[in-house]
Amino acid sequence: QVQLVESGGGLVQPGGSLRLSCAASGRNFRIYSMGWHRQAPGKQRELVAGITDTRSITYADSVKGRFTISRDNAKNTVSLQMNSLKPEDTAVYYCRVLTAANLIVWGQGTQVNVSS
Repeated sequence: QVQLVESGGGLVQPGGSLRLSCAASGRNFRIYSMGWHRQAPGKQRELVAGITDTRSITYADSVKGRFTISRDNAKNTVSLQMNSLKPEDTAVYYCRVLTAANLIVWGQGTQVNVSS
């Protein structure tokens, strides 16, 4: 069983920065891809950024140039550096892992609020 622990959400003013982190733990697993999704009130969950084990990266168009995803394969961690935050970035952010056994695991979510 793979478990995810997220950290780093909070309240920030427009134009500010936050860094989200997610650590995966468990026994006998290998991770293929890690990523961050978000869900704003009344909206569907959407992909923000994803990174594979070979560091192939995908970003949503809305965050390109502002967010940076990174990964430490040895520690099974993934981080999301969010800069130039906008009110429309307000959402619950979820870490997501896809294992080599095709198991999808979600974190519990961390709230990000961008407001003055």
